[in-house]
Amino acid sequence: MKTVTAAEANRQFSALLRGVAKGDEFTIVSRGRTVAVIGPAKAGESAQQRAKTALLAHLAAQAVTGVRDWKRADLYE
Repeated sequence: MKTVTAAEANRQFSALLRGVAKGDEFTIVSRGRTVAVIGPAKAGESAQQRAKTALLAHLAAQAVTGVRDWKRADLYE
């Protein structure tokens, strides 16, 4: 895994993507802190499916808020 600064990644984004297409992974750092990791997409899993999986995991980790003290019929009154 190669490490590049955010400024360098911004200036040479096309070259970075060509490296990713070859299978390289890059860690992007800004002010000494890792802010992103860019690497090849996993085969067989679309970006939409990865986003859906991440969203469902995020929602499952959320605490339940509020109390459902109404009934469906209340919506139509």
